[in-house]
Amino acid sequence: MKVNQSKQKVIDAASLLFFQNGFHGTSVRDIADKASVNVSLISYYFKSKQGLLEYAVTRYYESYLTAIEGTLQQSKSEPALEQLKKLIDSIIQYKQANHQFTCFVHRELTLDSIFVREMAVTYLAKEHHLISKVFFATLKKGKQTDEKEFLLMQLKGMLITPYVLKNDWKDKVIGTYSHQQFAHKYTEIIYRWLDYIIKGSM
Repeated sequence: MKVNQSKQKVIDAASLLFFQNGFHGTSVRDIADKASVNVSLISYYFKSKQGLLEYAVTRYYESYLTAIEGTLQQSKSEPALEQLKKLIDSIIQYKQANHQFTCFVHRELTLDSIFVREMAVTYLAKEHHLISKVFFATLKKGKQTDEKEFLLMQLKGMLITPYVLKNDWKDKVIGTYSHQQFAHKYTEIIYRWLDYIIKGSM
């Protein structure tokens, strides 16, 4: 989805400020000043700060789901474990490439709001379906359902932990290369956990 330059500047400025100050701690004036645009331009494009948030989150999740669906499509002929590893790599790469907004989104998801509930019944439900389907395919068929669900919870926890506990990593991940290195090392750790879990389920 191509976005014009001034609109992208507003989205980038909002992403940074939401990450730094939270949604409620950021004003439309703050965003306009950071983006070096007139406040009226934000109203023209998004109607309000809430409209800007909804647009940015929708764009984030639609691109995210497109990326992971594409990964699954490309790897569909491979064994389930390889599909899952490629899916995990795609998820971490996407989140790391959009690090600030990912951290903001995951922070917002810890709150109980109408906005969060809307996310839960649309994008998060689809994400859960895609991850759980390929994850469960890697596990032994006789494994108890509750054990499978607990293992899935652990996996999903690992996929969000760096973005929920962002302060633990703020001095370790700086610059594009550093983000790439982190994504590579972190996915390798998840792969080791997976190999251990899969062996235990055979």
